[in-house]
Amino acid sequence: MADQTPGPSRRGALAGIVGAAGAAVAAGCTAPKPRPARRPATVRTSPAPAPKPGPAPGVMTLFDDEGFNFSGLWALGGAGQGTADAGEVLTAVNAINKAGLSAQTYTQTFRRLGDRLTKEPDDDRSGAETMRFRVLRGAQYYAQALTCVLGSDEPGSEEALYQAGRDAWDAFCRLCDPAPVTDNVTYESTPLPVWLFRPDSSGRARPTVILTNGSDGQNVDMWTYGVRTALDRGWNALVYDGPGQGQLLFVNRVPFTPSWERVVSPVLDWLLARSDVNGNKIALAGLSMAGNLTARAAAFEGRIAALVAMPGLLEPWLGFPKQVREILAATKDETNNVWNKEVVPKLSRTDAAILKKRFEPFSVPAMLAARQGKLFTDFYTPAKLIQSLAMTNVVGRIKVPTLVLDYEFEQFYPGQARQMFEALTAPKEYVRLTAATGAQLHCSPMAPQQHCEVLFDWLQRTV
Repeated sequence: MADQTPGPSRRGALAGIVGAAGAAVAAGCTAPKPRPARRPATVRTSPAPAPKPGPAPGVMTLFDDEGFNFSGLWALGGAGQGTADAGEVLTAVNAINKAGLSAQTYTQTFRRLGDRLTKEPDDDRSGAETMRFRVLRGAQYYAQALTCVLGSDEPGSEEALYQAGRDAWDAFCRLCDPAPVTDNVTYESTPLPVWLFRPDSSGRARPTVILTNGSDGQNVDMWTYGVRTALDRGWNALVYDGPGQGQLLFVNRVPFTPSWERVVSPVLDWLLARSDVNGNKIALAGLSMAGNLTARAAAFEGRIAALVAMPGLLEPWLGFPKQVREILAATKDETNNVWNKEVVPKLSRTDAAILKKRFEPFSVPAMLAARQGKLFTDFYTPAKLIQSLAMTNVVGRIKVPTLVLDYEFEQFYPGQARQMFEALTAPKEYVRLTAATGAQLHCSPMAPQQHCEVLFDWLQRTV
């Protein structure tokens, strides 16, 4: 059997480093409408029996490894939104298990599936609608391969693999009717790509949701977790790549920033200049680690009408296990000395692969080293950046109505959604998605349709 190197779970961190027990776990022109008086906080929790905890509570096991399993569930769950086909995903899962689960077999299998779907059929009989959803599924499968490529035998193919997924996404967008409006919004000195999806070309001013990805999501995930439902309900939906994401990470080499309001503000400027956007009804939603990023933006940007944190997240650094966090010392020299002399020599291939993936959005040198099959030598700089994402001291500045989602068996940021909800002083609602309906685990990977129902039911009541 091939070396079973767990892939970096899509929104994961490392638990059990250097011999400790554990496994891989785990993102303006118009004045705003006056806000109503503060409403009482609402708490809703779906009733659920408590299944026994495990890698995939509720009999959702595709792979024995927890990290790979979460990624596989993420792909499979997209079938209901058109970003995957259950048969395609399960066939790929069977092929990977038969070959021997590893980062190499996972990457290779999903890359080949993406290649097959994005290639024009030889008989050229497929209509535009067929090709539209073929390339959308291709974008998902390339994204699956991208999550594990740094642990494969070809880490240097990461940018090319990202570009294949981006090309598939762009092909999908061109085939939409109407096609999304695309542009580059200036973020400091970097072009920030945006895609504005509209239900039709009427030009009617509509409510708009800005959908924000997490630490290693791709644009196709935003279709699964919001765009399709927004269009069905008569909303515009804007998708964008921010620092540490998509084009800005893999091509422009811009890592995450803790000042996400500086990312959202120019996007809002762009939206508010459009006649087909109702400037009083712009909501901001963040998936996975973006539950932190968008909350930070809402604390400083007053032009949004509502905020949705999916899940609520105050301190991303606490999503890393204690063994990882304890490497960070008072000084850079001390930290990196411990990292390079005491930690790195003892890291297993598994641990090294996960850390490469987890740290690359926060450090361009770490990303470039990983593409060469090497582990980064500067732990201190990206660790301090992740630590700086903490927003405990600013959550009280949020004034807009806020929906905080939480998930039963949340494996990456347990307890943080409830902490954010309790710290908020704005009108707020807390909803916990549970195993009773198959919506457990981080971001409900097997229930994105339920997820979107909760999101848009609340937005339509609130905005």
